[in-house]
Amino acid sequence: MVANIQFHHITLALIFCSALLAFQVTSRTLQDASMYERHEQWMARYGKVYKDLQEREKRFKIFEENVNYIEASNNAGDKAYKLGINQFADLTNEEFTSSRNGFKSHMSSSIERTTFKYANVTAVPNTVDWRQKGAVTPIKNQQQCGCCWAFSAVAATEGINKLKSGTLISLSEQELVDCDTKGIDQGCEGGLMDDAFKFIIQNGGLTTEAKYPYKGVDGKCNTKAAANHAATITGYEDVPANNEQALKNAVANQPVSVAIDASGSDFQFYKSGVFTGSCGTELDHGVTAVGYGVSDDGTKYWLVKNSWGTEWGEEGYIRMQRDVDASEGLCGIAMQASYPTA
Repeated sequence: MVANIQFHHITLALIFCSALLAFQVTSRTLQDASMYERHEQWMARYGKVYKDLQEREKRFKIFEENVNYIEASNNAGDKAYKLGINQFADLTNEEFTSSRNGFKSHMSSSIERTTFKYANVTAVPNTVDWRQKGAVTPIKNQQQCGCCWAFSAVAATEGINKLKSGTLISLSEQELVDCDTKGIDQGCEGGLMDDAFKFIIQNGGLTTEAKYPYKGVDGKCNTKAAANHAATITGYEDVPANNEQALKNAVANQPVSVAIDASGSDFQFYKSGVFTGSCGTELDHGVTAVGYGVSDDGTKYWLVKNSWGTEWGEEGYIRMQRDVDASEGLCGIAMQASYPTA
């Protein structure tokens, strides 16, 4: 009788364990199915096609890891910004930075220019947004070409040209990619905004986006298309390094090219809010400061135009924390800033 009762208990325990195991397996399968479904929807949204099942499975695993990272970060609720599942969600951070960032730090350039015409500026507005003043073209997309330096320099040039001429003209990044290849600037392999300004000066100007459209790859210089100069600059100046007040003085007067460390995963998946994320000062990405302000919760920020399309960030922009304790600014934004002069 005792043996029967023990057998009965063991049988019940086995059944319970089997049911629990089945439930766990089913839950995992449903979870995987849900993630696969999300990946399918993401692929459809961004037009992603993989060469074979092996590549698809590899990308799915990266996608899953990134989604888990994004959701864990957002659920923690301890940041002033949110991350989002964007078009870069199937890329590892290393893959992402190698194809989207291309700023080549060149420290000697920061001492080539000793003048800073905004040095004695004492009164600047509390907030500035050059988009509202018609000095910023729509967000562009450098695609898988490390020519952020060209987009940064062009945005700053478009800004000063608008202030000088009264007309906002979208200028050609591809002309810089194809034609500005003598110095440190090497198209999709990276470059420096100051050297781009030098090229524009020596070249006598830059043509329009319409006449020399962006291709996203290195090409041969189209001298015929580049011959029609739509905008010119006479020089450029470097903002004194590691001085956010000096940078504010400059941005108050025109859009400014800045270099930042954009290598972190939080930068890759930034979606909204004032970015206060952890980042270093290994400058690897050229962007453009087109304003500054103060958020609703009192956090001071830089308004930065990026070149990763409108699906990234706040419709292509990022607000980065301003006036941080480090003199070089968040992500090194105050280390190597410069702007063209009319």
